[in-house]
Amino acid sequence: MKTERVPQIVLGAGAGAVLAGAAVLFVPAGLGADAPAPAPGAAARAVSAAHAGAQASLPELAALIGDREKWLRAHPGDDASWAVLGGAYVERGARNGDTASYVRAEKALKRSLAAWPARRGNVDAQLGMGALANARGDFRAARTWGEAARKSSPRRWQAYPVLIDAYNGLGDYVSAGRAMERLRALRGGAPALSRAAMVYRDRGWREDASALAYDAVALAATPAEKAACLVRLGDLAWERGEPAEAVASYAPALGLVPGHAPALAGRARALAALGRTDEALRDYGAALEALPLPQYALEAGELYESLGLDGDAHTQYQVLRVRATEAGVHGVNGALVLARYEADHGSPDAALRLLRAEWAKGHRSVHVADALGWALYRAGRAEEALPYARRATEQGLRSALFAYHRGRIEQELGEYGPARRHIEEALRINPAFSPLLAPKARRALASLGEPPEGGSEVGSEDGPEDGPEDGYASGDPQRRAGASRAGSPPPRDPEHRGPEPRKPRRPAATATPGASASASRSPEAER
Repeated sequence: MKTERVPQIVLGAGAGAVLAGAAVLFVPAGLGADAPAPAPGAAARAVSAAHAGAQASLPELAALIGDREKWLRAHPGDDASWAVLGGAYVERGARNGDTASYVRAEKALKRSLAAWPARRGNVDAQLGMGALANARGDFRAARTWGEAARKSSPRRWQAYPVLIDAYNGLGDYVSAGRAMERLRALRGGAPALSRAAMVYRDRGWREDASALAYDAVALAATPAEKAACLVRLGDLAWERGEPAEAVASYAPALGLVPGHAPALAGRARALAALGRTDEALRDYGAALEALPLPQYALEAGELYESLGLDGDAHTQYQVLRVRATEAGVHGVNGALVLARYEADHGSPDAALRLLRAEWAKGHRSVHVADALGWALYRAGRAEEALPYARRATEQGLRSALFAYHRGRIEQELGEYGPARRHIEEALRINPAFSPLLAPKARRALASLGEPPEGGSEVGSEDGPEDGPEDGYASGDPQRRAGASRAGSPPPRDPEHRGPEPRKPRRPAATATPGASASASRSPEAER
């Protein structure tokens, strides 16, 4: 009979999980049936870091992979070592962009499950499969694996990071919050605090998120883990519109782990916001060399385009397409970044096809909702776009990009008061949120002009400047939908690709997702 093994240990995901995937390396206390512990050295340090719930360095991870590959050539029936190897492949793929590692991970994890099936208690491989599904962007599968592991072993804390990422990808933020609370009840330290920081950030609790991120930095157990936590801290500062503070977090991360791609890309964003574009482009180049993510190529391309360097921008967009295609061959879902590229630089109709498919899969995060709303707007279907934009902005996440997108959609519909308020909010959250879109936001705001004397236009609701209740969801919804539009129409957006509109008119029923009028294309109607 198979004896129950000691619960496994998780190697924490790198910061920037939205970009790089959230991988976890599972290392049982015993590496296998009769597997000896690795000899002192890099592989042993990777195991020690994993047992501490920390992140190993990439050389240590490579050493562990080599150690398990060698062992398994002589002991192919060792299910635990196959699970360790599979988890290590997932981690390597997420952290260095080698998406072919995901194919190797799947094979290794299936070998583990063949040697000891999930129904008999192989939780190690189940969690590895959940981490793999998250890294590939298959959040339904990740949820299935994570929930099965939790059911088998409710107190195994390693299940909860898998579930948090899966629920976030599906847009189930309530369940993500519950999983986070359970994780913190079962496990302390930097990995749990870092996850909690991002859950709080998604709720709009920016100060709480930053406080937890600071604590995670203090508690990080290895240089690699501390660098990842510093990057998360820098990302939070960047999202608040504080690029100098962000640079101050990315610099020590790069001191700890030279060439750390998420730190390089984060610093590039912040440097561009500070007007240091030559340094920003240098950092983007180094980030892409270390971790060739399509998202980094999109950001670099837009920075080049903002500088009028269209040839260099085109080169980066081509890199994006090539990398996304290669990753797709290895089972990675790159629909979101491809759709964002297509909506602004290619074919909005192609973006719509990609995002409709994501929505049909149940991938209904605020990121997908925002991208789908924007693609609809760019395709000339602003009435259908607004419910998605509202869904993206009303969940709590304070995003300058989301607020800008919603404001431009409202401007197209003649909702000039709300449009002004949301575009102003985008620039208040982060005045340099995009080298391409922030200048457009300022031009759009100028075209809208000042609000009429004596108060805001009818139809705009004023609320507090901070928090998820800042007017997004306040007020009577029928009042919002049927309010009149004051003032004459501003100049038409020259960058909008849709057909010339009729006199702005939006039926009251389309004010909330699922209402009649556009119900066939509303977020709720497409469930």
